Amino acid sequence: MSKVSNLRKLGVVARVAKQQAKRSRMVRATTSAVATTARAFGRVLHQLWLEVTGLIFLIMALSFGAATVKEYGKYHAGQAGLGRVAVAICFTVTFAWFGVSSFWRVRRKGRSSVR
Repeated sequence: MSKVSNLRKLGVVARVAKQQAKRSRMVRATTSAVATTARAFGRVLHQLWLEVTGLIFLIMALSFGAATVKEYGKYHAGQAGLGRVAVAICFTVTFAWFGVSSFWRVRRKGRSSVR
């Protein structure tokens, strides 16, 4: 008589339980409800992530904008070079673009889920 390991027995029991669960309307309905809820929460969390990162990028762009004004004042007074002003402008524009495009992505995703 061959000995069957407990792990193999557990696998057989799990397989039979899975087959029985597939036949149950209650289990299928619960699984469907959990999947639908998880998808909805996932969409909302992704939208929230895009909005929060967009806000952070816009705040950073404002900070770089203030630095641009400060560097321009130094440049105008002859205390700093034009390169520092150009770098500050590039950072300001780049972070403003990241922030605005993040909000555009939120809006575009919102429109596509309505259809």
